[in-house]
Amino acid sequence: MPLIVYIDLLFLMNLLIDASLLLVTAWMRKQKIIFWRLALSAGVGAMYVVMMFLPELSFLYTFLVKFLFSVVMLWLAFGFGSLQNYLRNMGAFYIVNFAAAGGILGVHYLLQDSGEIWSGIWYSASGGLSFSIKIGAFFILVCFFVVLFWFKRVIAARQRQERIHSFLAEMEVRIGDTTIACTGLIDTGNQLTDPLSRLPVTVMEASLWERVLPPSYRGKLADERADNLILELTEAGDFPWPERLRLVPYRGINKGTQFMLALKPDEVTVRLEGREHRTTRVLIGLDGGRLSTEGTYRAIVHPALIESAETKDNPDTISKTGT
Repeated sequence: MPLIVYIDLLFLMNLLIDASLLLVTAWMRKQKIIFWRLALSAGVGAMYVVMMFLPELSFLYTFLVKFLFSVVMLWLAFGFGSLQNYLRNMGAFYIVNFAAAGGILGVHYLLQDSGEIWSGIWYSASGGLSFSIKIGAFFILVCFFVVLFWFKRVIAARQRQERIHSFLAEMEVRIGDTTIACTGLIDTGNQLTDPLSRLPVTVMEASLWERVLPPSYRGKLADERADNLILELTEAGDFPWPERLRLVPYRGINKGTQFMLALKPDEVTVRLEGREHRTTRVLIGLDGGRLSTEGTYRAIVHPALIESAETKDNPDTISKTGT
């Protein structure tokens, strides 16, 4: 049967694919998107695919020409700027292309059974093994956008983790002879303070304090009101610090005023970028849930703990920045 190729559909499909690849590249490199330039670049890429059906232009399908076309596409889409910026755009563009192509082949392989795999293997004239792949256009189009969306989500999650790690610090809370240590996230947007004492409130997961909480009390912070639970703790004879308990009012998202159970520690130490910040003027709020779904941090540190606390650079140097 003669091979029928719909040039218009082929052009539109590749136009859409090239535009999507350029958009993800721009997102990765945080490049300003100028839509007419991006459309022109995608059009050049789509025209290159269409030209493969013209026998007199077969000389264009060499590695060097393919590479030059990608160079032109990136120049049309993002301009030149500087050599370093251009090379980084090119690296991101090829990474996105390889991720999308590899994802499509991977999905295709997973969906094949053993018979389909063996039917694609054949012997060449020289006696070697070759493998042919037949993938439908609709399959390519669907898988392409699924893989590209997945790739973008993975990269976004990685970038989010990197941003979070730049604000992570090691924190120690001391009450008497008890010291609780964990990793905390310094949240510059956290302005929670106790309205009576004006002390900043750092929030920790209540599960960190399980060894000092009464057994009957564990797990209740997520479900019961803090003002009811403080009565249980003050009346329980097995809680060591009833005089340190506080109720801190706060306003939740789409909710009215609520109360958070808090403790008054003897000292809190925050270690960030090789420096120690110590303070006694702080309250530790107890949260009954998980502050990070991935377990990256277990406390939300009030920025006042590193802005106005005793700072220690090394054992020989201590400077006061406020109390």
